[in-house]
This record gives sequence, C-alpha cells and structure tokens, in this order.
Amino acid sequence: MYSDEELSVLLQKPDTQRKAFEYIVGQFSEQLYWMVRRMVLDHDDANDVLQNTFLKAWNGLASFQGQSKVTTWLSRIAINESIDFLRRQKNHGGVSTDEDMSIANDLMADTYFDGDETQALLQQAIARLPDVQRTVFQLRYFEDKKYSEISRLLNTSEGSLKASYHIAVKKISEFFKAYD
Repeated sequence: MYSDEELSVLLQKPDTQRKAFEYIVGQFSEQLYWMVRRMVLDHDDANDVLQNTFLKAWNGLASFQGQSKVTTWLSRIAINESIDFLRRQKNHGGVSTDEDMSIANDLMADTYFDGDETQALLQQAIARLPDVQRTVFQLRYFEDKKYSEISRLLNTSEGSLKASYHIAVKKISEFFKAYD
C-alpha cells in the first residue's frame, strides 16, 4: 500500500509510472465506479465513463504535480467526465427530465441495481436536478464528502455548495411529496 506522497513520486518517474498507475487502477476503480454510477445511473455508461477517466488520467500524468491527493485528482476527473457524459446525453436527446418514471423503471430492470423502488425514485428525483446541484448532492449524500473537499473537487466556494445542496434537498423533497 502506497501513501499519496509515494504514489506522486512513482507517477513522475518514467520507470515506475506504469506500475504506479496499475496500482491506482486496482486500488480506486471500485470507489470511482460507484461515484460515477450514482451520477450516470447505467452500469455500462458508468464503465465507459470510468474507462475515459483512467485514460484521461494516464494521458494527463505529466500535469499531475502531487499538490492534491491522488484520489482527489482522480475524483475530479471522474466528476468532470460524468458531467460531460450527461451533457452529451442531454444534447443528443438521451435523457429527458420530463419522462415520468423511466429512470426509476430502468433502474428496477437493471440487473446491477440492487435497490428498492424508493431508491429508484430517489435516483429519478436526483436525475431531475441541474448538473451542479446533482453533483453536489451526490458527493455530499452518497460519498459523505465534506464541503471543503467538494470545494476542492469542483473548484467553487463552500457557501455556494451549501446553497446548492440545500436547494437540491428541497427539490428532492418536493418530488417525493408530489409522488405521494
């Protein structure tokens, strides 16, 4: 097991770079997969976004200076890739927030989804949020990240994150009230 400092050094040396990156992929794939999966919802899409995350990380090794933790760096890439994926999907008509229960129904039919109807409805409500609110909510609620860490990941102030989170919670609550 490597520390962040050791990984940073290993990633900068050409002779240890590949081994260190293979370690990172093995060590952080599952954690990043679930972060991405909560954002894009579909298993196959999450795998695609995760693969793009690691490709972008590998191609961007020269720009990684070790000023942040490796997990922070990878999470930032994964979040940006997820947001980009969702935007592309919206632009190509792949997701419509006007669809009544399609996300919940799709999740319930997904063999990789092990939740119940309430969890599927929660994902339906989250999918209706604007990108920033959705991302902040997921990082805070599912990943249990502190506002200071989310601030570093999204490069924004803690105050705006808190506001986004509380607005997201209000919208989700309203969704469930309307559903009842």
